[in-house]
Amino acid sequence: MEIHEHVCGCVAHCGDEGQGDKKTYARLLSSTLLLFSGLVFQWTDSAFFRAEWVALCWFLAGWLPVAVPVMREAWETIRKRDVFNEFTLMLVASLGAFYIGEYPEALAVMLFYSVGEWFQDKAVDKARHHIKALLDVRPQVATVLRNGTWETVSPDEVAIGEEIEVKAGERVPLDGTMLEGAASFNTAALTGESVPRSIGAGEEVLAGMIPADRVVRVRTVRRFTDSALSRILDMVQHAASRKAPAEQFIRKFARVYTPAVTVLAVLLVLAPWAWAFFHPAFVYDFHTWLYRALVFLVISCPCALVVSIPLGYFGGIGAASRKGILFKGSNYLDAITHIDTIMFDKTGTLTRGVFRVQEVCPAEGITQEELLACAAAAESGSTHPIARAVEEYAAGKDIAVLQMQEVREQAGMGIRAVADGKTVLAGKPDLLRRNGVECPSTLDEIPDTIVAVAVDGRYAGYLLLADEPKGDAGEAVRLLKGLGISRLCILSGDKSALVEKLAARLGIARYFGDLMPEDKVRHIEEAQEDGRHRVAFVGDGLNDAPVLAVSRVGIAMGGLGSDVAIEAADIILQTDQPSKIAVAIGIARRTRGIVCQNIVGAIGVKVLVLVLGAVGAATMWAAVFADVGVALLAILNAMRLLYDKKD
Repeated sequence: MEIHEHVCGCVAHCGDEGQGDKKTYARLLSSTLLLFSGLVFQWTDSAFFRAEWVALCWFLAGWLPVAVPVMREAWETIRKRDVFNEFTLMLVASLGAFYIGEYPEALAVMLFYSVGEWFQDKAVDKARHHIKALLDVRPQVATVLRNGTWETVSPDEVAIGEEIEVKAGERVPLDGTMLEGAASFNTAALTGESVPRSIGAGEEVLAGMIPADRVVRVRTVRRFTDSALSRILDMVQHAASRKAPAEQFIRKFARVYTPAVTVLAVLLVLAPWAWAFFHPAFVYDFHTWLYRALVFLVISCPCALVVSIPLGYFGGIGAASRKGILFKGSNYLDAITHIDTIMFDKTGTLTRGVFRVQEVCPAEGITQEELLACAAAAESGSTHPIARAVEEYAAGKDIAVLQMQEVREQAGMGIRAVADGKTVLAGKPDLLRRNGVECPSTLDEIPDTIVAVAVDGRYAGYLLLADEPKGDAGEAVRLLKGLGISRLCILSGDKSALVEKLAARLGIARYFGDLMPEDKVRHIEEAQEDGRHRVAFVGDGLNDAPVLAVSRVGIAMGGLGSDVAIEAADIILQTDQPSKIAVAIGIARRTRGIVCQNIVGAIGVKVLVLVLGAVGAATMWAAVFADVGVALLAILNAMRLLYDKKD
């Protein structure tokens, strides 16, 4: 994540690209030794140091190692037509100090500026490596079965459909499906949760998971670069490209601020001279006013703002990803702090989405087996939790599922399929009626979830299913209300009676059922149209893409690798826990608070010391320490988020 790249290029490279190499340490150390030894010689009035040319050469020798890299950066930015930047500010200030004979201060300006920039680079690198360590846990080798023998190869060389073996304690290198038995997996790399997850034969295993109890064999379904973990890592690393308003403000502010203070520094020299020209009684001393202007330039360096603010948001993104919450950009991290309304999908969001067939109710003239075979054939073309429940139930009953030739899903209604030459409709009763099939009106009175089935234009019966709220759904509602978000609403395609029952159980006052996807969009737009409410929508990421897109903030229960969730939403909850919404808001609010502290603190201190410098009450030493000190404090404040243990 390139938070080095902001408008002023504030993270100066004190030398070549590896900031921690021995050459950089040697340059900083030699300049430090020459500065303090020169000060000792001055303060002790050493005989050999009394000649001005000796002092000049001594401090110039200390100045060059730290000044040359800054000169290089200044030249590069000037070539890009960015004349007013902190590199040129520091160069002008230090050269001006040499001109007026303040040799130690000339070296101190450049040395402490370079040390401060080195610390800033280290903080940025630490933050970036911290994020990468959280997610980039992809193994470097994979054990793959080829020609009857196991070979150790790079994961990049493993093709889709190959069989790989992963020993207990090793990380799964690629996404795939379990081939045999069941095993317990540590999924912390993907979810941030240490609770193990049991995965059985035929179920999906994702890169980064760790089998805890036995050797497992997996059939790969994606290439190494396409794994869920790779996509998550790529998304987090590129989150900095989506800037929060505060970052955008600082970019614009820096474009105006830096040239403005440069002009003010020039005026600080020229204005008293002009005043003295018209008022002979005023004694104008060029060196005094030039010194004040140089102090002014040093203090005005905007490093504390343009580094610490992106770093603050970066820290927030890192803290969230440790909890299994992925922000696609700092703009979304900022936007969620303004949310006052949250609307939830029901199935898979507030409920487990793990339906179980409770009863099979065939119509007259058809058996349970025939009804179940037709329903399972139609639902085999869908990824909806209800469809999976029907398929699993049919498989458990050893029902021979019809061979499907054609399938068409109708969003929010159900499925139309052709299986073994029969046209099968499976879904809501309204789906059957829209296709000219008469079905009993009593179906509408059943409060639970049903799948009505028709075969060749004739009503065939229905399946009764049940779903349960997630274990932390009630806790999620309580936490959100505790954060001051009391406008909670459920938008669901399920029957209103079912939605009402769940809303009452969770303590949510507003709810709407029997909604099509376009109806959900309409509810979101109506809530946001007057501008008084900022709405976040929380969905399962499978069929809620339009609603996730139209809401101010789209939050997806992303599961462990849902492509649709990662693409459609602004924020992905990898653990599928609705209570993580409150955690995300808490992290976002703390991030925004720290960013505001840095903005107010940095600007406040700089304005104060700028005024003191302009009136001659601040020395160059005070300016250097004020600038570097404020920058380091702001960076340390921003880094707090990476180590924050709070939820």
